[in-house]
Amino acid sequence: MCNKSFTGGKIDWRELEASYPVKIVMTVLYSLILVTGIVGNSITIRVTQVLNRNGYLQKNVTDHMVSLACSDLLVLLIGMPVELYFSTWFPFRSSSGNISCKIYNFLFEACSYATILNVATLSYERYIATCHPFRYKMWDRRRTSVLITSAWVVSSLVALPLLITMGTEGHIPDKARTPTQNLTFCTNLRDYRVMYQISIFVAFIIYMIVLICVAFMCRAMVLVLKKPLGSVDDGLNGNQTATRNESSRVKTARKQTIIFLGLIVASLMVCWFPNQIRRMMMAAKRKSCWTIPYFQTYVILHPIGDTFFYLSSVLNPFLYNLSSKQFRRSLSRCCGAASRSNTSTNAPCGAPLLPLDDPSNLCC
Repeated sequence: MCNKSFTGGKIDWRELEASYPVKIVMTVLYSLILVTGIVGNSITIRVTQVLNRNGYLQKNVTDHMVSLACSDLLVLLIGMPVELYFSTWFPFRSSSGNISCKIYNFLFEACSYATILNVATLSYERYIATCHPFRYKMWDRRRTSVLITSAWVVSSLVALPLLITMGTEGHIPDKARTPTQNLTFCTNLRDYRVMYQISIFVAFIIYMIVLICVAFMCRAMVLVLKKPLGSVDDGLNGNQTATRNESSRVKTARKQTIIFLGLIVASLMVCWFPNQIRRMMMAAKRKSCWTIPYFQTYVILHPIGDTFFYLSSVLNPFLYNLSSKQFRRSLSRCCGAASRSNTSTNAPCGAPLLPLDDPSNLCC
């Protein structure tokens, strides 16, 4: 039973629509995010492949980073154009087909959760490499492929209920069976409300579990790296010092990876949370029971939550650049903007930046 819902009579939906200046601002902002995200993630794929080819990045890590960049690209390419057209400019005056509504929501949800699950698989592999190095020595590329494939399969399973629960439907007042106006929206269907609620709550739980698990794995890796370096006494002059130097360089590389993972967790926590609140609002209460203030809050939160959500797909290339010296150097080569210390070499994109036998260049 609804209390004071806006179910009586006809609703002038355009009163709840964003103003024209807000639409212009959102269009400019979304365009900047889209272009930056496409360029940044495309460069990330290119640079990681260069680093792997030159021996600076392990193939396992490269595969994880490329998979993560691809999921971010798909989120931007699938979500932003549709979001800008149907949610910003024509939210109440246009309708999409039922099948296209289902497919869009499924693909968008699957790619979104592929991002966070790719972060989880990358974190797990780095955790094994840092905390259980002997086990990691037996790690082959097949296991990495299984992890990445599992991330995409699980994300598809998370999104699968949306093929049933989402569709086109008009505004149906409480206790009514048919829409009051000849207008349809791409929304969660009234007949599958319980299934929709369960899918949204399960997705939120997965989101929280991944963040907590990655945070604990980062903490475990930090504790391992805080331990003093072990010495190797093999009776040969210089070998002990060389081993210590190599171990120090490996630790430095691993610390960069941990910093990167920590920054990703922080960005996912901040950028995804407003959108998760919006989704929970949609699932917590029947639309026929929404009051005007409730709906206005949702309309205001929608662009804010989605903007932060899309920013998470743009931030990863900047986080790579912030946490990895080798990434910055290779990026400078690929963009033709090498630093003064490297200009004398005039090496093209893909040329070795430092000696290949220097262990400090390997992302371990």
